[in-house]
Amino acid sequence: MELKGKRIALLAEDRYQVLELWYPLLRLREAGAEVVVVGKEKGRVHESENGYYKVTADIGAGEAKAADFDAVVVPGGYAPDLMRRNPAMVKLVKDAYTQGEIVAAICHAGWMLASADIIRGKTVTSFFSIKDDMVNAGGNWVDKPVVRDGQIITSRNADDLPFFLREIIGALTGARVAR
Repeated sequence: MELKGKRIALLAEDRYQVLELWYPLLRLREAGAEVVVVGKEKGRVHESENGYYKVTADIGAGEAKAADFDAVVVPGGYAPDLMRRNPAMVKLVKDAYTQGEIVAAICHAGWMLASADIIRGKTVTSFFSIKDDMVNAGGNWVDKPVVRDGQIITSRNADDLPFFLREIIGALTGARVAR
């Protein structure tokens, strides 16, 4: 239970990539963290990109405060394009970063980091198709399974989830993760 006492916000919106939401949710809970699903509004059901899997928001983005969490995790799929249209979700990501918390994004979730304007001067990765967005937001984009630059952790796609979660857990426990 290496993450006992840690509280993590996991953002949710419709059309999320199934593995990129459920793998972190289950793995972080397995490690002892309290994972809070943050959606548009409390109780709202968000559907995955294939429509088969649903997740219910524990809290609405407007109610969520970065100070209440040790990390914010943003899954990919098309959901981040919808998330970045929600000022409260973007504010949560920016506030978490500003307060020194871990901010982790996988695949297309880099869009949220770009919209929150927190990757300027940082080394990041993402799904290859949003490389230009990451670079235009000031990031130094590299093609690696996982990249940690300070408190920002990014990964390319669902294939990289084991690396992504090891890095998140390592960051939250203060452990150095072998690359």
